[in-house]
Amino acid sequence: MNRAALSGSSFPAAKMCKILPLALLLCNIFIIPASAQEKEKLWRTLTVSGRGVETIPTTLSQVSLGVEVQGKTAQEVQQEAARRSSAVVAFLKSQNVEKLQTTGIQLNPVYSYTNNVQRITGYAASNTVSFRVATEKAGTLLDQAVKAGASQINGISFIASDEAIAIAQKQALKEATQDAQQQANAVFSALGLNSKEVVSIQINNASLPPAPVQLRAEAAKLSSADVSTPIVGGEQQVEASVTLQISY
Repeated sequence: MNRAALSGSSFPAAKMCKILPLALLLCNIFIIPASAQEKEKLWRTLTVSGRGVETIPTTLSQVSLGVEVQGKTAQEVQQEAARRSSAVVAFLKSQNVEKLQTTGIQLNPVYSYTNNVQRITGYAASNTVSFRVATEKAGTLLDQAVKAGASQINGISFIASDEAIAIAQKQALKEATQDAQQQANAVFSALGLNSKEVVSIQINNASLPPAPVQLRAEAAKLSSADVSTPIVGGEQQVEASVTLQISY
C-alpha cells in the first residue's frame, strides 16, 4: 500500500489505526493529552473564602409577655387566665402590632410539703404571646399591656426590618466576594502565577440572631401614668461568606 493511499481523505481513520501500529500510537496520543489536561485543570486550582459583615440599626422589638394566675381550682384559674389573656390580646390587636401569636399555654398544680407529705394546694395558669413593634413605641406599649392585664414580661430582643436585612445581606455578599478575590490575587502575585477563571462558587450567608435583653424596670415606672419604661435598641450584624475555586 502506498503512502498516498494512506494519506487520502477518503481512507477511514479507524482502518488506519488497525493497519499500522504507528497510526494506532498516534490515535492514542490524541486522547491522552485531553485527559491529562482535564486532570490538570482540576488539580491546579486555588480555593479561598471571603467574609463580609454589615452592621445595621435595629428598629423593631420582639416582645414576649403574658399573664399568670393562681387559684384554688383548675377551672377557676384557667378561666381567669383566659379572660385576662383575651383582654391583653385585644389591646395588642388594637395597637396593630406585627406577627402576634400565642407561644405558650400552661396549667400546673401548686404543691406544698408538710412533714415530707406532698399535697396540692392550688393551681397556676399562664398564657404567653409574642409580637413585634417599633422600638420607639415599645416602652409605652408595655406599660399599657400591663394595665390591660399582662403580669409577665418574659423578654425583649431587637431586630432590624426584613427589608433592611435583605439589603445588608446583598452588600455583605458583595464584600465577601471582593475579599475572596483580593486574597486570591495576593497569593497568585506572591507565587508569580496567573489566575484563569472561577470554576466554583459557594455562598454561605447567615444573619446573627439578636441578643435577648432582660427588661428591668421599677414597679413604680410600670404603674405610673406619666413615665413609660425606657426601651433602647441597638445594632445587628449581618454576615456572609463566599468560597471561590479559581484555576491557574
